[in-house]
Amino acid sequence: MRRTKIVATLGPASSSSAVLERMIEAGVDVVRINFSHGTREEHIAYVEQIRSLARSVGRTVGVLADLQGPKIRIGKFDQGKISLKTGSEFILDAECELGNQERVGLDYRELPNDVEAGATLLLDDGRIVLTVNKVNGSEIHCQVVQGGILSNNKGINRKGGGLSAPALTAKDLLDIKTAAVLKADYLAVSFPRSGEDIRMARALMQEAQGHSLLMAKIERSEAILALDDILDASDAIMVARGDLAVEVGDAAVPALQKRMIRSARATNKLVVTATQMMESMIFSPIPTRAEVSDVANAVLDGTDAVMLSAESAAGQYPVESVEAMARVCLEAEKEYTVNLDFRRPPDSLPESIEEAIARATMYTAAGLKIRAIAALTQSGVTARFMSRRSSKVPIFALSPQEDTLGKMTLFRGVYPIEFGQGLCDPELILDMAEQELLKRGAVREGDLIVMTIGEPVGKAGGTNTLKIVRVGDQKLSSQPGKETA
Repeated sequence: MRRTKIVATLGPASSSSAVLERMIEAGVDVVRINFSHGTREEHIAYVEQIRSLARSVGRTVGVLADLQGPKIRIGKFDQGKISLKTGSEFILDAECELGNQERVGLDYRELPNDVEAGATLLLDDGRIVLTVNKVNGSEIHCQVVQGGILSNNKGINRKGGGLSAPALTAKDLLDIKTAAVLKADYLAVSFPRSGEDIRMARALMQEAQGHSLLMAKIERSEAILALDDILDASDAIMVARGDLAVEVGDAAVPALQKRMIRSARATNKLVVTATQMMESMIFSPIPTRAEVSDVANAVLDGTDAVMLSAESAAGQYPVESVEAMARVCLEAEKEYTVNLDFRRPPDSLPESIEEAIARATMYTAAGLKIRAIAALTQSGVTARFMSRRSSKVPIFALSPQEDTLGKMTLFRGVYPIEFGQGLCDPELILDMAEQELLKRGAVREGDLIVMTIGEPVGKAGGTNTLKIVRVGDQKLSSQPGKETA
């Protein structure tokens, strides 16, 4: 069973029911709704469609709503594009309406206040490089260090960061309300500079009566400096390697990726690795060997999920991209090292009963020949704690809560199952959970399984019981509550 989750961005290439159904069957765990494109009505229709198709095949597919963030872009040209020659002069003009060979306008009109002589600006993901000679009112006079074709609405980054554009725009505020209506499982915040940006987004989501978990996209150099604060404010982070590579330099990204994955897992947060993971599959039915290694290394680093962007949104092979990513994840996981050393320094002692039960469960699973873990959960908290520990034992998270099931689709090694609606007797629930795993072929008679549950039943965040069961033989089961110490 594949432990690493797959996030696929929806778009024109994956808009039909036939393609979506094949993508679900190929292994999509979470769909990404990119608010940079499409209308509110289109987003709502997409989500209704994906959830209906997932239910029809007995799956839960999570929803990630991704905010556009600030548009730090040039404007448009009268001819659609120009060719910039290295060594020539060029002006970025906040007052220009339609660009030409000499100048172009700015969507982000505050840029002249954010740069000074000597600053380096990178356009179109770093393909065009400009050095600022001087700033004169609304005009930024530049020299072209690296030329090329420059077309409408290309993005702008400042090398080393320092642009003051707020993470949440007026459009984002409206899109947060849409995400609440969608009942999105995750809300991704683009270009946060600090934990405060995430806290503001969370407050706005709560105001809209939404319950999405907050994901910070790490794509500014300032976000690297504030990583601890951002992790503290977030439920998850995304290693958004595109804009990040432009700001910090492409050579710095691999080490930063490893650091971010390590930090997220150490703080019990989730992490998604994204951007150009299988870029060639936009036009090719198979990935390059370098892309295969890229995905595999993210898996070996311990990422919760790997993400497809244009490959599934606009590419020619959306289903094949999911299939390729799934098989690479499976092969990489065969080499994933299980850490059996559960000793921790005093400052990392469990902070709650749920975390203590989760650690005890994973320790038990590593020490005994445990076939599966069954986590009976209302909130998904215990299952998330379990997923932070490296293991090859599958974690089946059984919950009656639809919103909890959606959130757990992103947890590495966790398989959400709708279960237990209306049940309140703990012994009956555990017995039925055992039968559910038998029915699904996850365990067989005689296998050892670890089961966790909270008493009283139905209380969110109340897991307080660990039980070891031999399937079909209740004699080895201990009484609930005896193993919680």
